[in-house]
Amino acid sequence: MPSGGPTPDAIRAWCTRRLSLGADGLFLLSRADAAGGTAADGTAAVRMIHFNADGTRADLCLNGTRCAARLAWELGWITGSSMAVQTDAGAILARRLDRDDVALELPAPTSVRRLSPEVDGTAHDGFLVAAGVPHFVLPWNEDLATAPVTALGARLRRHPALGPPGANVDFVRFTGPHGIDIRSYERGVEGETMACGTGVLAAAAAAADAGAVELPMTARTRGGFALRVARGRAPDRVELAGDAHLVARGELLPAAGDLPDPPPWR
Repeated sequence: MPSGGPTPDAIRAWCTRRLSLGADGLFLLSRADAAGGTAADGTAAVRMIHFNADGTRADLCLNGTRCAARLAWELGWITGSSMAVQTDAGAILARRLDRDDVALELPAPTSVRRLSPEVDGTAHDGFLVAAGVPHFVLPWNEDLATAPVTALGARLRRHPALGPPGANVDFVRFTGPHGIDIRSYERGVEGETMACGTGVLAAAAAAADAGAVELPMTARTRGGFALRVARGRAPDRVELAGDAHLVARGELLPAAGDLPDPPPWR
């Protein structure tokens, strides 16, 4: 690995689907220090840096954080059932509930604002939520299969009403007092992803604000993954849990970053 980590060009190449490995993003995992590291309270710690598929560095990816913790246990870096994962958004406590079931405990979203950004003259009533990264949660009462996630998500993602950084966009259908269905358009990926942990937390906060859903809650995602949201052990904290499977080991070869130039007509 180059000193300082991979370049944005390399990350973009590696994450390109059909031409290279393909991914929604990349995380770098390291020991917090040469001895494995500890958090301020003495909890064993690891360090995770997350990059979007476009090569930009992201403050937080909760599903990536769960996977990072799962990998740290697999590598034997952490032997206990809990660890602190140091991220650009701060330290997050990870707990191993089962071999492939990892829970994160972190501060609950505190900023929930109702907004109605307009696209082509149509107002879209939703919630702007800060969940480590910004999300615009859009309640969707119709069949989620027909939701224009890519087309409308791309328009809303950069809407001026959401601020200069823009926001991820989550299309959410409330399915009961303890459940939602969710599809997410993510910044950096610039498309729909199979699941978004911060999006699930943002949706839970928006649903609670609307009085539509109570915790504990289960979110069904586009990829079929079920993510669970519950109250944390302190009133101002929340827990996100779900599967984190290791599916392969491999070696990334130099050709993974050697993509052909696109044709001029693309």
